[in-house]
Amino acid sequence: MSAGQSPPILLAACGGVLVSCGVLLMLERSLTRLVVGTVLVGNGANMLILSTAGPPRHAPILDGRHGDGPFSDPLPQAMILTAIVITLASSAFVFSISYRSGRLTGDDEVRDDIEDRRVTHVDQRLRTEVREQRREFRAWSRRQRRTIRRARRDLRARIREDRRRRATDDPTRVEDYPEHPEARDGGPGEPPERGLGA
Repeated sequence: MSAGQSPPILLAACGGVLVSCGVLLMLERSLTRLVVGTVLVGNGANMLILSTAGPPRHAPILDGRHGDGPFSDPLPQAMILTAIVITLASSAFVFSISYRSGRLTGDDEVRDDIEDRRVTHVDQRLRTEVREQRREFRAWSRRQRRTIRRARRDLRARIREDRRRRATDDPTRVEDYPEHPEARDGGPGEPPERGLGA
C-alpha cells in the first residue's frame, strides 16, 4: 500500500462487526451456531484483509487497455482466495460434527461430559486438600520455629546464669574451666594420675 492510499473505513468496520458476531456465536453450546460463527469469522477476516488494499483502483492486468492509472494491490486478493478455502474447509468440518451429533443425540447442543465433571470435582477436592495440608504444615513449622527459638533463649539464659553463679561462688576454682592446664592435671598440688602398670 502506497503512502497516498488509505483503507476504507466502512469495509474495515463491517469486517470487525462480522468477526465479533462470529466469535460470540462460536462461544455458544449449539453446534449450528458454531457453524454460522465460523462462516462469519471467515468472511469478516476476508473483509479485513481486503480493506488493506486501499480504495478501489484499476485491475492489476498489464494488457494496455487500462492506461497508466494506479493499480490495486493484488496481494490481499490472493490472500483472500487462500482464506476462502480455509474457511470452507473449517465450516465443512464443523458442519460434519454438528450433523453427526444431531444423528446420535437428537440435538446439536454440546453437553458437559460426566467424566469431565467427575475429574474436575476430584481435581478441585485434591487441590483443596493440598492447600489445607500446606496451611497446616506452615502453621506447624511456625510453631516449631518458635519453640526452638524459645528453647535456645532458655538455654543461653541458663548458661549465663550458671556462669554468673560459679563466678560469684568461687572465682579461683579452675575445675570449672576445662581448658585450664591445672584442671586437666588434677590441680596444682596433685600429681598426674598413673596408669595401672606403673
